[in-house]
Amino acid sequence: MILPIVGYGDPVLRKVGEEVAKDYPNLNETIANMYETMYNACGVGLAAPQVGLAIRLFIVDCEPFSDSDDVSEEEAAQLKGFKRTFINAKMLKEEGELWGFNEGCLSIPDVREDVYRNEKITLEYYDENFTKKTEEFDGLIARVIQHEYDHIEGILFTDKISTLKKTLIKKKLQNIMDGKARPDYRMRFVPKKR
Repeated sequence: MILPIVGYGDPVLRKVGEEVAKDYPNLNETIANMYETMYNACGVGLAAPQVGLAIRLFIVDCEPFSDSDDVSEEEAAQLKGFKRTFINAKMLKEEGELWGFNEGCLSIPDVREDVYRNEKITLEYYDENFTKKTEEFDGLIARVIQHEYDHIEGILFTDKISTLKKTLIKKKLQNIMDGKARPDYRMRFVPKKR
């Protein structure tokens, strides 16, 4: 089922996600709905807070980046089949050079900005079968994971841009909070105060 994506300004996007218990109700259905929602919105990642759930769960599918002219053949091969579910993820290390990349977010439609992130990360997490894993990721895969990981920590990519850039996008952010954004996927905006 395609779920509405929560828009910028909703308090759930600022909450640190709660740990997901093995017996979390309808977890497999939630994960399946998140994948369907992400693909419907042409995203490469989606975190549970973006569908209104303040839990430590996010998904990524980096395949769309594999066709980009900006990636090497080697990285394209890594991106090709990279699809993962991350439950109760914990960032163990962020290392390497900071590098910029133009990021966007399904909860913040029509806003894209350069964000600087570390090139390599080490993450501990559980997969959809609750198998514990510790893995290193780098390049675009690491970037997508860092972006989604930030969501379960209550952090948005707009928090990582300069004050000047924030000033320049203020009107766009206000439009999202006012429910005026019109992406080509379902969104849920912050209810207006009366």
